[in-house]
Amino acid sequence: MKYDITIIGSGIIGSSIAYRLSKYDCSILVVDKENDVANEVSMANSAIVHAGHDPEEGTLKGKLNVLGSRMYPQLCKDIGAHYKPIGAFTVMHSKEQQETFDALVQRAKERNVPYEILSAEEAKKQEPNLTDDIIQVLSLPSTAIVIPWEVALKQLQVAVLNGTEVKLNCEVQSITQKEDGYTLHTSQGDIETKIIINSAGLYADEVARMVGLEVESVIPRRGEYFVLSHDAKNFAHHIIYPIPTAKGKGILAVPTVDENILLGPNAEGIEDKQGINTTTDGLNYIRNELLTSVKNVPFFNVIRTFAGIRPSIPSKDFIIEKPIDNFINLLGIDSPGIASAPAIAEYVEELLELPYAIKENYETKNPYTFRFQELSVEEKDAYIKEHPTYGNIVCRCEQISEGEIVACIREVLGATSIKGVKKRVRPGMGKCQGGFCQPLVLEILARELKVRPEEVQYDQLGTNPVLAWKGGREDA
Repeated sequence: MKYDITIIGSGIIGSSIAYRLSKYDCSILVVDKENDVANEVSMANSAIVHAGHDPEEGTLKGKLNVLGSRMYPQLCKDIGAHYKPIGAFTVMHSKEQQETFDALVQRAKERNVPYEILSAEEAKKQEPNLTDDIIQVLSLPSTAIVIPWEVALKQLQVAVLNGTEVKLNCEVQSITQKEDGYTLHTSQGDIETKIIINSAGLYADEVARMVGLEVESVIPRRGEYFVLSHDAKNFAHHIIYPIPTAKGKGILAVPTVDENILLGPNAEGIEDKQGINTTTDGLNYIRNELLTSVKNVPFFNVIRTFAGIRPSIPSKDFIIEKPIDNFINLLGIDSPGIASAPAIAEYVEELLELPYAIKENYETKNPYTFRFQELSVEEKDAYIKEHPTYGNIVCRCEQISEGEIVACIREVLGATSIKGVKKRVRPGMGKCQGGFCQPLVLEILARELKVRPEEVQYDQLGTNPVLAWKGGREDA
């Protein structure tokens, strides 16, 4: 089959584009080399919808951040994704930072981003763990938090309901340009398409070069984090930023949708696009820098550390362009990429100028919005009487039931791996980090997918825990 549009990459950007374009009466394919949707850049980050006051004037980042952040409330309502406008505090603790602080205030004012300047005393009434040397705080109440991979997945589910196809474990290896479009040579065979949208994130530069473009190289920028347990949820109620520097937004304290706290990230340029290991130096740097903004940090509540990679480029702005016919190139979509995602999709739609008609009946809303965890105790009891598997707790830390796990496997673009289940309904994200529930999740996946336990992957193909436990021998 020849597709009208092929989107390379199923992260929050590619999925947002697919969601936006799926209203058109044309054939759309999303391909991704990963084993699940939103499995790389969109999986490991600060999960913030920045309000839009920070990017420099005259940049795409500045324009699309503001537009995208304003689109999020309705988008998340439509697709059934979590969205919490908890607000942010940017803290100033030395007179040398006054010029930068004033510039941030001015940008917020010019961009109509809601803000308030708080004295140290006013700010500490809301956030007692701010350091004692705080001078003043820029409060940004419209700053929000989301679950980026949830936003991506739920948009792509709607796109699939509108007829979009998705091929995972499908790596683009080369591209041939033809008179009527392109042939993508992939690990699953050749794919014919009229239009390519390159939203390959860390690999967008490599994909662009496959069609002969000379582009900036992606600089993998590693950011490391601590994760605090639910016990520390009252440590910070807002996102707490230091004054930004040329290196980035600095070390943050970030409440999450699920009531953990993230501490980080640093920003280290590395060579390996898969270099998601944490480092002693990086984590120590976070510990030390964090103490310039907050005190009483409950490091004893750390339940894990992780690292994510951002696809930065030397020019430090988003590149979103149509450099050749029927090829949209998205390069350097790092922070504030999450906040900008809905606006980036709209921008790409405008660049394409598609000739296709709008479908008479297309979905904008996601039907997979049932959340057992958010029911009252009485509602849960009633639901369990009709659906007993929701009373069988698999993950003790997060109180996740068998019924929830089965549902996330059976839905459109359902989980096919242990990590996929973890992303969707959280077993393994609590204090024991899957020590109790991972074998049970594996058993449920094997049963639901009708495969042997040896065929269930933890994440990518070739990451089967059973074979790892047996030393890699299938016959053990």
